[in-house]
Amino acid sequence: MQSAISLSLHSPSPVARSAIRYSSDACLPTPRSLRFCGLRREAFDLKASVDASSLRIARLNLHSKRSNLSKVFAALKGNGAPSSGGFDYDLVIIGAGVGGHGAALHAVEKGLKTAIIEGDVVGGTCVNRGCVPSKALLAVSGRMRELQNEHHMKSFGLQVAAAGYDRQGVADHANNLASKIRNNLTNSLKALGVDILTGVGTILGPQKLKYGKGDSGDQVITAKDIIIATGSVPLVPKGIEVDGKSVITSDHALKLEFVPEWIAIVGSGYIGLEFSDITPAKDGKPVQIELIDAKTKEPKDTLEVDAALIATGRAPFTQGLGLENINVQTQRGFVPVDERMRVIDANGKLVPHLYCIGDANGKMMLAHAASAQGISVVEQVSGNDHVLNHLSIPAACFTHPEISMVGLTEPQAREKAEKEGFEVSIAKTSFKANTKALAENEGEGLAKLIYRPDNGEILGVHIFGLHAADLIHEASNAIAMGTSIQDIKFAVHAHPTLSEVLDELFKSAKVKVSTSNTVAKPVPA
Repeated sequence: MQSAISLSLHSPSPVARSAIRYSSDACLPTPRSLRFCGLRREAFDLKASVDASSLRIARLNLHSKRSNLSKVFAALKGNGAPSSGGFDYDLVIIGAGVGGHGAALHAVEKGLKTAIIEGDVVGGTCVNRGCVPSKALLAVSGRMRELQNEHHMKSFGLQVAAAGYDRQGVADHANNLASKIRNNLTNSLKALGVDILTGVGTILGPQKLKYGKGDSGDQVITAKDIIIATGSVPLVPKGIEVDGKSVITSDHALKLEFVPEWIAIVGSGYIGLEFSDITPAKDGKPVQIELIDAKTKEPKDTLEVDAALIATGRAPFTQGLGLENINVQTQRGFVPVDERMRVIDANGKLVPHLYCIGDANGKMMLAHAASAQGISVVEQVSGNDHVLNHLSIPAACFTHPEISMVGLTEPQAREKAEKEGFEVSIAKTSFKANTKALAENEGEGLAKLIYRPDNGEILGVHIFGLHAADLIHEASNAIAMGTSIQDIKFAVHAHPTLSEVLDELFKSAKVKVSTSNTVAKPVPA
């Protein structure tokens, strides 16, 4: 008997939330002594010639600084000052994924009494069932690909016998990495005194919520501000039955319980592309996939494989939050928010003291975007207005070669230019001209810059090649800080490194305005 899949896709639907037992008795990290290495004496305001007297003063100052540092750590350990206004907490975060964790750490730094509610495990999808374990598996598959490429090995003068792998050992590597990162996140929260509340969080009304298993034992707490950070789960289109054996999602695939000979990946987003390098599934019956014409809905072909990975996207994890208690209606499961992540109710009005970050709001479904949104919200509740520039947030797909991007695509930039009346120019460079890439025999790749030639504004950067995911950050930081091309052209890059791909890219751009008047002050040798 075969499993059957008919590919007809529907919009994301909200997913019910349920409590999962959580426990952690991990030890708190101990402070480490720090040593300054390779710093100039000028960095400490010390004169080149130091006599015994000035050295004693320096030691006293250092002792004073250490004493102040101890006070800072003590303050952090206390999890901020007592909450004002009679609330149990200044800030409560529902969800302890990457977004919730980042918000909690920043909140404590700002002196806010903070609690985080988690019904699953700390780290959320990214750490436990997503970004982290998948990168461990991709690291293995990448090495296997290289070792099995005889032509590639010979180009280095290497001879490698038949390469093999231990499935359980690979699975253990991914699981151990996820466990290590999860423990690190948990320990960091505990070390700063953040209260980790176990259970499902439900909003009861303005600045009031409960947590627990959804029974009479639930605890009611109050908070001056609340952040929803519940994330998302795999989206499975209607008509597809996931059995966890031969029809699986990324959650099942990352367990690496079995590696089939022939797998079909349904979906070509980040998850689908990355899993094209990894083909795990549990033993089961053959899967029959019916391909249907998107327009006519007529059957076109039938494909039979050992397993099918459903990678058709993510659905917001927002049901059961109690949004109806504050008159908030989700849109395809997503919580509506404004540019400051403030939640909007059914009447289009802002819900006071309630925010939503990460996958649950659907603005940009990336773990680091959730963290950035959380930090932005904490700035706001601390009295500092802050609006996150989502165009400065990079994205990466860990394929081979890697793909990364930030800002606008060329069509988006040209559409914006037409509306606002400016010109768009394009610059490109190749990895084939990069010494480091050629040394690695990885010269296949390119980088593309989309910019305004009238003022040097960087509109977008796209990279396809070796370590593209690492290289993109120079461009994303430039966009975030408003750095123009005429300024970044003067940045110095170590040679020979892959970073020179970006160096050549920026230098190849033709900006019509003169170079910036900003000149770096010389540093005495």
